[in-house]
Amino acid sequence: MSTLKLKQPVVRHSPSQGPNSPDVWGIYEPDTGSIQYVCADPATKKAALIDVVWNLDPKNYRFSTQSMEQVLSLVQQNGLSVEWILDTHPHADHVMASALLKERTGAPTAIGEKARDIAGIWADLYNLPGVFDPARDFDRLFAEGETFHIGDLDVRVMLSPGHTLGSITYVCGDAAFTHDTLMQPDVGTSRADFPGGTTEELWDSIQEILALPGDTRLFVGHDYGTDERDEPEWEATVAEHRARNRHVKDGTKREDWILLRNERDATLALPDRILAALQINLRGGRLPAAEDDGHTYLKIPVNRF
Repeated sequence: MSTLKLKQPVVRHSPSQGPNSPDVWGIYEPDTGSIQYVCADPATKKAALIDVVWNLDPKNYRFSTQSMEQVLSLVQQNGLSVEWILDTHPHADHVMASALLKERTGAPTAIGEKARDIAGIWADLYNLPGVFDPARDFDRLFAEGETFHIGDLDVRVMLSPGHTLGSITYVCGDAAFTHDTLMQPDVGTSRADFPGGTTEELWDSIQEILALPGDTRLFVGHDYGTDERDEPEWEATVAEHRARNRHVKDGTKREDWILLRNERDATLALPDRILAALQINLRGGRLPAAEDDGHTYLKIPVNRF
């Protein structure tokens, strides 16, 4: 199978289905298999940018902004105005572009309120007490059940822990941005073995997502292809997941899935960017302050994992 398509940026538009239904663009970032989203109100052209990537080359530790620029170019080409910069959780596999996007657009940044608890776990792992303060570094910390607007569209926040203890899902009409809970139906589900994550909570979060109306479009956080599929995918309905998700389709028993997920997670290595990404993402996408030589340094815990 050729993997060429999995190594190229891909953009797809999922059009509005009518009233209270957003336009959604997915922008695939090939280095990390991440999907970045633009969610827009067709009537007002107001938009939210969700889980946008700040590119990091983990071999040379150099940053670039090609993914962010691609997202902003799409916004401009479609005549959109950025109203929100949203993240679903402090990502382990990529660095968030939120702070840079705020500088470029002036839009507020937001994440779930339990990012404060995640910050506490990682402050201990990095031995950086008091350094991370999501309330300082994000403009809004969303609570479970909180609502806000993208243009005239209502958005509801669902707490969806398991992958992390503070992951949230954004539900906007018939679209839900489900981050690292579900993968595509032919892949299954996401891992739950990072500090603060649990398979039990991830199961409960997935079941709440799958209780949404059957025609809800679910937009996942990642795709890496399969042995049979060499093109990235990221959208499927609740009904499609319930019918054919290989891990959690209807009829799956909780205890069987937990056993499967735990066994699979035990074989997975850490993402290659995690120890850099989290100390940046828990600063809202900002690097540590430059030291007296004018350069910035990251701190890497040794023998902690």
